[in-house]
Amino acid sequence: MARLLPRRDVVVVGLGWSGSIIANELTEEGLDVVALERGPWRDTAADFNIGVAPDELRFARRRELMVSPAQVTVTTRNNASQTALPMREWGSFHPGNGVGGAGIHWAGITYRFHPTDFRLRSHLTERYGAAAIPEELSVQDWGTDWEEMEPFYDRFDYLAGISGKAGNIQGRIEEGGNPFEGPRARDYPLPPMRQPYGPTLFAEAARGLGYHVFPAPSALLSQGYVNTLGIAMGPCTYCGFCTNYGCANYSKASAQTAVLPVLMRKPNFELRTLCEVLRLRLDPSRRQVRSVIYLDSDGEEWEQPADLVVVTAFTLDNVRLMLLSGVGETYDPRTRRGTIGRNFSYQMGNGAQCYFEDKVFNTFIGGGAIGMAIDDLNNDNFDHGGLGFFGGGSVRCIPVGATPIAQRPVPPGTPRWGSAWKRATVKYYQANLNVSAESSSYSSPANHLDLDPTYTDRLGRPLLRITFDFPENDRRMSRYVTARAAEIGRAMGASQVVETVRDGHWSSVPYQSTHVVGGMIMGADPTTSAVNKYLQSWDVPNLFVVGASAFPQNSGYNPTGTVGALAFKAADAIRTRYLAAPGPLVPA
Repeated sequence: MARLLPRRDVVVVGLGWSGSIIANELTEEGLDVVALERGPWRDTAADFNIGVAPDELRFARRRELMVSPAQVTVTTRNNASQTALPMREWGSFHPGNGVGGAGIHWAGITYRFHPTDFRLRSHLTERYGAAAIPEELSVQDWGTDWEEMEPFYDRFDYLAGISGKAGNIQGRIEEGGNPFEGPRARDYPLPPMRQPYGPTLFAEAARGLGYHVFPAPSALLSQGYVNTLGIAMGPCTYCGFCTNYGCANYSKASAQTAVLPVLMRKPNFELRTLCEVLRLRLDPSRRQVRSVIYLDSDGEEWEQPADLVVVTAFTLDNVRLMLLSGVGETYDPRTRRGTIGRNFSYQMGNGAQCYFEDKVFNTFIGGGAIGMAIDDLNNDNFDHGGLGFFGGGSVRCIPVGATPIAQRPVPPGTPRWGSAWKRATVKYYQANLNVSAESSSYSSPANHLDLDPTYTDRLGRPLLRITFDFPENDRRMSRYVTARAAEIGRAMGASQVVETVRDGHWSSVPYQSTHVVGGMIMGADPTTSAVNKYLQSWDVPNLFVVGASAFPQNSGYNPTGTVGALAFKAADAIRTRYLAAPGPLVPA
């Protein structure tokens, strides 16, 4: 029996980017907020100091910042005819663990989604006709639009200190920025990163092919910055330890560097770490959350009542918690009824590995978001008529930093061991570049999340089951975009260009990205979406579910900037609308 605690105004489940932003906003409103975090406390000075931060074995190989599969994992399969099996080691994606979540070990690439992303089905129908959208795709509109989203993107940019060059300020196209982006109110808070030789060479080659080149928007700070909360952060040192690592320099935006120094000092905020939320307790009508049931590090069960619950965990954890708690109707891919688990999507990671005979790139210098990019091949920025697919990708050259254990690229035909392999390793370690394409993943009716009927976690709860495979639309898109990326590589003067195409079944084994989205998608129709445009549950009005779980499909961009904007959007709706009149914010 859970021990009952005194009622609080708000419970926030998960303290990563979304949870930190929302907790800070609601404490500013004077609410008494408690945050429950499954993992441990993580602090830059103690956990990511310069003596331990660049430890590839510890963080990239042994994945210290990720949740242990022994604590919680998922089962995976490609289609409903297969039996899903548990992931016993994280491969395809890396869920974070602890305060800061996956925002600790992210790369820092911080795009805004394109205006057409938010009304994707409507846009494709208007331009190509409804019959042109393949039956295998279940793409949906978001229930919001660019005009509603832009102010919240702006708030996230200035909280995080994003470095970049705007391409469209209030409808005016700016030289050197991304001309395809939606109109923004103002430029980035910081100038773009200084570019190493590799991205500079990429930019020259791409311009020569007629593309529009711009600096990749970066949450790695190009210079010192004091953010909107008065927190000071430092400039990036190009150490090359971003993805899978915390930042020792306070120069990669995260909850630790941008929010927590203010939030943790507030008397009306409390953080409880090592507390695993088991379920939400609903009232008999199943229209209100009464409390949150969780387990502490001693194995004791507690019940925390609250007037408002905001779930801000990782995509997969958000959906699983709804399923375990009986919130809403579980999606059924056979009938296409239900909303919880619907439209699970991923990301297509494509690109071209380029090898050179006469260049030295100093590949150990870099960072997760330092580079140059083009958007000509993304979204619907090019005519898809007759191509047989929709979608596209952000093509870029970002030297992330060639770490000593993993980074040993050699051309095809090189022996896998021995003296010839050693010579090739030495030769090409500093003479290779990757032209990557972070590409869209469009939702399909067959792809979904539900509870596994066989496998359970250590507490006896069903694991989350992922049923996912890339639709043919995405495979065709991957082949097209990868071929264009390879053309840029050849224009750079590469002697060999090796294309990497996602052209087969999805596998959970090799790492691809942690950009899993959907399952608690937002929209304007409660029969096809789980939350409204404010991230409020259609079924349980005092419940908000915030994160990439709200994406109806995935764009050809990294998702974190949009996750941050949605957190600000949800917090604003709670502050300005919900507290004045608790209840549904959008008529069902």
